[in-house]
Amino acid sequence: MLLLTGAALLSSCADEPAAVPGAPPGTAADADADAKTAVASNVKESTDLVEFAYAYPREAAAISALAAWLDNDRTTRRDALIAAARRDKAAAEKAGFPYRPHSHLQSWQRVSNTPRFLSLSAEIQTYSGGAHGMTSFATLLWDRNQAKQRQPLDLFTSGDAFDAAIRAAFCAGIKRAKAAKGIVAEEAPDSPFGKCPPASAQTVWFGSSDGRYLDRMTIAIAPYEIGPFAEGSYKINVPVTGALVGAVKDEFKRDFLPVN
Repeated sequence: MLLLTGAALLSSCADEPAAVPGAPPGTAADADADAKTAVASNVKESTDLVEFAYAYPREAAAISALAAWLDNDRTTRRDALIAAARRDKAAAEKAGFPYRPHSHLQSWQRVSNTPRFLSLSAEIQTYSGGAHGMTSFATLLWDRNQAKQRQPLDLFTSGDAFDAAIRAAFCAGIKRAKAAKGIVAEEAPDSPFGKCPPASAQTVWFGSSDGRYLDRMTIAIAPYEIGPFAEGSYKINVPVTGALVGAVKDEFKRDFLPVN
């Protein structure tokens, strides 16, 4: 059974203003006006074969090109889930094993909405019949100036420059996050989790404290990346510093505000 509802999703930055006072036409102020009449998308399906959910907020629904991309992504992921589930169900029945319904649960949330960028984050829960499910993350930026989708690292001169600008803060943040879970970070050179990974290989989310500039950043890390599955995932807040902004491409520098 497929259900489509228009329930608005909660913003992931509740303290961020919904509109930008005095913003020029064609920026976030207009997008917010459109978003007031737009309807969030929340599709759910639950059968003996699969459980599927895919949602995105009304701010994304208000941008027709972005909504079309998200709808296509939803269809692609649902089709792939059903195809894999049918194949595995047939194989299980042939081998005389019970089939466990597969799942894909994905919810896009607004991280920030500035005059230029709508920043979205997603947490994805999947299960394909194994011992446990899996958590992963996704990110995207909608660039209003260019009417196109970007990835956060597209804003930087290179992944290496991005990593160099935040490595110390990122690695220190991982140690603090592990300590908060009562885990001592491994540092042995032969340990599979003994090295701090490059932040550019993880999922980057940009936020805004004032609705105008990008001045917040979170690095989402899926299970198995920096520890065994039992440790779960991590979300590391890293400051937007002058060094980080120095690694931003010139065309995007004015959209960032360093915290120091």
